[in-house]
Amino acid sequence: MSHANPHRFGDLAPSKWPGERLGLPSTGRGSIARVGRRIVALLVDWGSAMLLALLLTPYNSVAYTWVTPLVFLVLQLVFIPTIGGSVGHRLFGMSVVPLVGGWVGVRRSAVRSILLALVLPALVWDSDQRGFHDKVAGTALIRR
Repeated sequence: MSHANPHRFGDLAPSKWPGERLGLPSTGRGSIARVGRRIVALLVDWGSAMLLALLLTPYNSVAYTWVTPLVFLVLQLVFIPTIGGSVGHRLFGMSVVPLVGGWVGVRRSAVRSILLALVLPALVWDSDQRGFHDKVAGTALIRR
């Protein structure tokens, strides 16, 4: 079976580096952001949401468990289309970009953010290290 001309999805040869099939460089500016940066940025964003949720609800309340993810979602929805990524992304040198170029926009940001808030889609990755939330939204998280 030749991998040069695949007939089925499973016949695709593995990428040499994350983002190769997307036309992105293997390292440096414009390459796919790696896992370590992503996790630290996510912790910053979730911590920010927790602190802001404390302004609205007491920590040991049932409301706090619902307000925190909502605040996280709102922060993602506000910052991705306006500054190109969440506060955590920007602090650690990353940006959310559409694969087709242009502006991420509100729709892509909403799709990506809602799926990210559901957690499970973010845990399903492809060989380009893009989570399901990025695949569905047509975006990639790259290094700046």
